[in-house]
Amino acid sequence: MSDGIWGAETTTAEVSAGVDLSGRHALVTGASGGLGAETARALAAAGAAVTLAARDLDKAAGVAEAIRSEVPGAVLDFLELELDRPESIRTAAKAWLADHTQLHLLVNNAGVMACPLDHTAENFERQFATNHFGHFLFTGLLMPVLLHSAPARVVNLSSAGHRMSPVVFEDIHYRERPYDKWEAYGQSKTANILFSVALDRRVSGRGVRANAVHPGMIMTDLGRHLDADDVKELMARRPKGSPPQWKTVEAGAATSVWAAVSADLEGRGGLYLEDCHVAEERESDEAVEGVSRYALDPDAAERLWALSEEAVGERFAFAD
Repeated sequence: MSDGIWGAETTTAEVSAGVDLSGRHALVTGASGGLGAETARALAAAGAAVTLAARDLDKAAGVAEAIRSEVPGAVLDFLELELDRPESIRTAAKAWLADHTQLHLLVNNAGVMACPLDHTAENFERQFATNHFGHFLFTGLLMPVLLHSAPARVVNLSSAGHRMSPVVFEDIHYRERPYDKWEAYGQSKTANILFSVALDRRVSGRGVRANAVHPGMIMTDLGRHLDADDVKELMARRPKGSPPQWKTVEAGAATSVWAAVSADLEGRGGLYLEDCHVAEERESDEAVEGVSRYALDPDAAERLWALSEEAVGERFAFAD
């Protein structure tokens, strides 16, 4: 199928039809519910062995039981992972690498949205720490096995919410400026795209490609901090002329699965994907679809990479 075939209502079943992932291993973060659970189910149904990484392993076990009831013989395992705690990320990566020698698909799905102002033990704003720094560190620690398993793909869950803010490098963690939870969410989602740009530049020549994904608007636990007023504000921040289009979980996870398995994306990376197609750059702030130019800026991507290495205390050269 070509990029133009799919759309907002396309489901995981449609994009994975006819795909055989036998012999491939996938890891999905935030797999204890919502989009992560559906992504894991779809990949397992296509034959992949899947690691369900989650903060709550009891919930992940429930997801695994549901997957096995639908996909008899599914090969699943679990990984405890708290993305706002670097020590948890390092422990998780070390434990996973001790038991696995191949990784073909890494779907960085987990995240938080529009939570009250809070800082981690490292004094990082929690949305940025969870949504970007956590996945940056986790991906970097797993990259050697991704390179060893190439061809492989990294899928980073971003959002149309990236349009609410570029990365404000001068004060990412709201130590000086007033906190706006939607802008904080927006800059963390911009960071997911910039990370994909910088990562793809580093590893594409060795068979690993990275892309960012906008899943669409779906009612999941991601919105657990939101009340009715928050939802109204979110709708008010959407570009004029863009009526809300709520998706099912199966449609919301479709772009993640498409990014992981589609032949259309062979040899392509550093892109922003929405509704199962490659998005165009937005021509104006009023554009209903597409990716903001600042989210694809290679200079900003490199600045973020350097800042992220400093923040997590790791240098990722990915040498042979």
